[in-house]
Amino acid sequence: MTYTLTSEFIELHKLLKLLDLVDTGGQAKMLIQDGLVLRNGVIEIRKRAKIIKDDTIQIGDVTITVV
Repeated sequence: MTYTLTSEFIELHKLLKLLDLVDTGGQAKMLIQDGLVLRNGVIEIRKRAKIIKDDTIQIGDVTITVV
């Protein structure tokens, strides 16, 4: 899956919600808090982490490439 940035960055929890990987922002925050989201291969626990171009986000078997 690919996401094209329309600004300098997007917050991680907003990206997950925008791509319909979760039903609510609260669900996104829980997944992140529980250590189930990887950013560039490393567990990301900051809900508001600024996701930028060339980042790769992995949640389960879904991989998002940010361009």
